[in-house]
Amino acid sequence: MQKRLFIFWTLLWTVGTLNGQAGGAGRKDKQAAARYREARQAFEAYEKAHGHFVQTGNGKMHYLAWGNPGGIPFVWVHGSLTNGYEMQTYADSLVGAGLYVIAIDYYGHGQTPIPPHEVSLYHVADDVKSLLDQLGIPRAVVGGFSRGGYIATAFYDAYPDRVLGLVLEDGGSVATNTGYHRLTQTALEARVAEFEKERPAEPTYATEREAYEAIYDPGSPGNQFELLAWVRQDASGRWAVTPGLFKLFNLQTPAQFLDNILRPTKVPLFAASMSLIEPRIIYRNLDVPLLILDAAGPGDPFPFTEANAALRRQHPRLITHRVYPEAAHNIHYQNPRAFTRDVISFIGQVRRHHQLR
Repeated sequence: MQKRLFIFWTLLWTVGTLNGQAGGAGRKDKQAAARYREARQAFEAYEKAHGHFVQTGNGKMHYLAWGNPGGIPFVWVHGSLTNGYEMQTYADSLVGAGLYVIAIDYYGHGQTPIPPHEVSLYHVADDVKSLLDQLGIPRAVVGGFSRGGYIATAFYDAYPDRVLGLVLEDGGSVATNTGYHRLTQTALEARVAEFEKERPAEPTYATEREAYEAIYDPGSPGNQFELLAWVRQDASGRWAVTPGLFKLFNLQTPAQFLDNILRPTKVPLFAASMSLIEPRIIYRNLDVPLLILDAAGPGDPFPFTEANAALRRQHPRLITHRVYPEAAHNIHYQNPRAFTRDVISFIGQVRRHHQLR
C-alpha cells in the first residue's frame, strides 16, 4: 500500500508523468479490464468488512475500522491527498497491540465529499467528535499525518476532555508556516515559483476504470484495489483523482499559495485554519501523552526539529520526540517498522498515564 501511495503522490504532483499515464489509461486489453474488475470486487469486499459512514453536522463522513471496539480507540487522520486507507498497512499490528483503529476520510478525500458550506480543520474536529459520540467512545488516542496532524491538534484544542493521547506525524506540533516565515522574500518567491512549476493538473476521465488505470503502478504487484479510494466523480460527472482538493486547500495558483503563507485571514476558511493553528498556545497546558514523529530528512516540508525539541522541554514527562533522519515527511511510508514500533510503544505510555489495562 505504501509504495503505491508514494507512486500516487508522485503521479499527482508531476504533471508530465500523470498526463503520460493518462494517455494509456483507456487501454482495452483484456488483462487491464480483468485487473480493474478484480480491483472493484476486492474494494467492495474490503469496504464491506471495514468501511462505514456516519452522518455529522457537515455531511456524510466515511471511515474504516479494524479490531475489537473494546480496545483502546485510536483515531487516525490522514494527510493531504490521501485517505483512510493510509492506515491499512499498519492496522493489523496496531490491533494486535490492543487498539481499536479508526481511520477517517475528511473533506474531498476518499468517500467523504466536500461540504457545500465553508469548512475548516476545526469542522473536521467536530466530525471526529460526532463520530466518537455515535460510537459511544468517551475518549480516544487521536493521531494524524501532515495536515492530519494539524486536525488532531485542532481536535485537542476543541475537545481536550475527549483525548487520551496524541500522535503527530510531521505535522501539528509547530505552526505550519514557521519555515516559510524564516525565508527572505527572494527565497520565499523562489519556493512559490517552484510550486508553480510543480502545480498538478487535474485530468478527468470518462470512466472509473480509466481513472484507476491512470494511477495504477505496473511496477507493484496485485490489483491495487485501494487506489479506487482516490477515484470519484466530479461535479460534471467525469471521473477524476481527488478532484477539487487544490481549490479546498487554496493552492490553485502561486498567488493563493503566498496568501496562505502571508495573509491567512484573507483566504478561505479551510486554508486559513491550517495557517493559523498555533500549537505553542494549544499545548501550553498539555495534560495527556503526546508523541511527535519528526521527519528530518532532506526536502522535509516541515523542518521543525528544533521547535519540536523546545516543545518537549516544556512537557518532558508527557512528550516523546522521535526523530527520523532518513524520512523526508511521510515516516509511515519510508520507515514503517519504526513507525509501528514507536506508536505501539507510545500506547504503553498512554496506558500507564491513564492506568488503563
